Amino acid sequence: MPNPQPIDPHATEAHYVYVARCANGALYTGYSKNVEQRIAVHNAGKGARYTRANRPIELLACWAFPSKAEALRSEYAFKQLSRQQKLERIEKR
Repeated sequence: MPNPQPIDPHATEAHYVYVARCANGALYTGYSKNVEQRIAVHNAGKGARYTRANRPIELLACWAFPSKAEALRSEYAFKQLSRQQKLERIEKR
C-alpha cells in the first residue's frame, strides 16, 4: 500500500480504502468515495453482511487514491496481509 495521502472526506474525486474495527474486534476493509457516509451505512445495519452482524464499527484508518482502480488494487493487497501486518500499517499512517 502506498504512503497515505492527505484526506479530505468531502472531496468528490478521491477514492478511499478504509479499515474499521467491528464490535467483535475483527478488522473490516472496504472501498468508498465517501468514507463518513459508508461508516454510517455500516452502523445503520445497511452495509455489508459481515458488518451488519458485528455492529457497531469504528473507523481506524483510510487512505486516498486518485483513481478507483488504484484504490481497489490497494484494498485487495491490504486484505492479503496478516492481522499483525494490517495493524502495523494502520499505526504507520
